[in-house]
Amino acid sequence: MRRFKTQMPVWLSGAIVIITTITVNINLENLNRAEATVAPQLPKTNPAKSFPKSIPIYVPQIKPRFCQKELESAITSIVKNPSFKSARWGILIKPVREAKVLYQLNPNMNLIPASNTKLLTTAAALRIYGDRNPEKLASLRPLLSAVNRYSNNSRANSLLRRIGGQRAARNALSILGLDTSAYKQVDGSGLSRSNRAKPSALVSLLQGMHVDNLNKVDRNLENDLFYNSLAIAGVNGTLRNRFHDTPLKGRLHGKTGTLRGVRTLSGYLENTDYGTIAFSVMVNQPGQSGRRLISAIDRILLQTARVNRCD
Repeated sequence: MRRFKTQMPVWLSGAIVIITTITVNINLENLNRAEATVAPQLPKTNPAKSFPKSIPIYVPQIKPRFCQKELESAITSIVKNPSFKSARWGILIKPVREAKVLYQLNPNMNLIPASNTKLLTTAAALRIYGDRNPEKLASLRPLLSAVNRYSNNSRANSLLRRIGGQRAARNALSILGLDTSAYKQVDGSGLSRSNRAKPSALVSLLQGMHVDNLNKVDRNLENDLFYNSLAIAGVNGTLRNRFHDTPLKGRLHGKTGTLRGVRTLSGYLENTDYGTIAFSVMVNQPGQSGRRLISAIDRILLQTARVNRCD
């Protein structure tokens, strides 16, 4: 009997261990199921808290860094492509409300602007009408859209004549702050290859038509008419077939320019960190494929849309 009694606890101990193991496994399984059931109801604002592996932990998305230096490198790699060896590039990219320049390449080079000349014509017309006939400003909307959004050459030339020609436009633009030596306008449309403009002049115009500090005069209607007359990327006008399925669709307003060996695009794009950015990208390269030039310009602006503040 004593021998039986001494072995009994060992036997019972083994049985208890087996039963305990089964019970623990069952409880853990039930616990995991319960946790999985309530996981979606757990707060997602405390990623540092330690959860079982079966529960997804919320990790906030971090915007990838794409600093100004990366932007400069990206654009340089585009314009320095061997296929553009003979090209003359002029580029200026900057936020409208800051002195900071995000990228520039030959910003003071005189280039053939093609239909970017229409920006000079329409801005001058808005300033002249705003000073002389402000009550007629709104009636200009269809004409401005025809000139800028759809690049109607005959209506652009007609508009320049209506406001008094090149001299009147020049005076109006000088009041806006444009350096009269930074461009040469011989028509209203940009069809003439004798037109010249520096990217810096066009960006100065774009800034002046977006943020006006001329004696604190209310220019909101003029600025709105100008901005809304531009083509919208991937939506309408001469930009309707560009920037589809990209972050710039609907977020870039601009004026295209097209002549043989000339492609230009100037306007505004919306950037997450910098807000509205004014830009002018111009390239003159006789003999180059227009499609290749457009592709390069579009890639430059898509890179610009990515840039964020890293300081």
